[in-house]
Amino acid sequence: MSDSRAWDMRVFLRVAALGSFSAAGREVGMTPSSTAKLVTRLEERLGVRLVERSTRRLRLTAEGDLYRERAESLLAELDAMEAEVAGGARSPTGLIRISVSVPFGRHCVLPLLPDFTRDYPGIRLDLTLTDEVVDLYAARTDVAFRAGRLSDSALLAVRLGDVRRRIVAAPGYLDRMGIPESAADLERHDCLGFNFRRAAAVWPLKSGGRLVDREIDTRIVANNGETVRHMALLGLGLARLAEYHIRADLAAGRLVSVLDAVLVDSEEIHAVYTGRERVPHRVRAFLDFMTPRLRACLQ
Repeated sequence: MSDSRAWDMRVFLRVAALGSFSAAGREVGMTPSSTAKLVTRLEERLGVRLVERSTRRLRLTAEGDLYRERAESLLAELDAMEAEVAGGARSPTGLIRISVSVPFGRHCVLPLLPDFTRDYPGIRLDLTLTDEVVDLYAARTDVAFRAGRLSDSALLAVRLGDVRRRIVAAPGYLDRMGIPESAADLERHDCLGFNFRRAAAVWPLKSGGRLVDREIDTRIVANNGETVRHMALLGLGLARLAEYHIRADLAAGRLVSVLDAVLVDSEEIHAVYTGRERVPHRVRAFLDFMTPRLRACLQ
């Protein structure tokens, strides 16, 4: 990025923040007219209007708001890079935005954060725990953890391992409803599922010697795996959950695994991230720290 473009961005950000050419100009040492001309040249170069000038206080257009967001992110990365180089790049600094599912976040990622923050005191973390699949670019996310087949080839990915899913229920529920012995037995059971899936709940089950994607009639659904786990613990029905998610419950006898010979279900988990041209030092440090430890969590 040229110095002039970086300067244009910095001036524009002050205009956006203060809503005034004159106020922004005073901060950066320019006259109001020079500041207005700089923004006009920027608009001409981009071919869009960034600022609405019809009111006393300037307002950003939709394109201006998008440019502001991208400029803030780009300049923050530039400042962090220069700070790292000036400091010998020994200790990465800056903000990392992370998206992770509720179960994987609570059971695998969060327990690692005390050691990570101790080793990298200059890095700040912004975590979003959601079972929804986020668009990394739209959500301005640096790293996301995803289960299943990857479809976005524009993203970089680190494979963390395979996660097995199991069908589990509370002992009290099984005492009341009986233990299912086959895929057909699920028809008389209450099954728990998720409301964020676009299609109906489908469990891959062996039936008659064949593997069949069986549609399941879910009685209660929720928007994240941790809630489904709690519903299973309360005896509300059968749940299909990742093994790392319910490992402690199985060991303590709070949940019981059923249909192990029938359910054939595993998915890959990846850490996906942006930055094909240059991965920020802070993101690389985070991935290098997390990858071996998360692989151990999945085993």
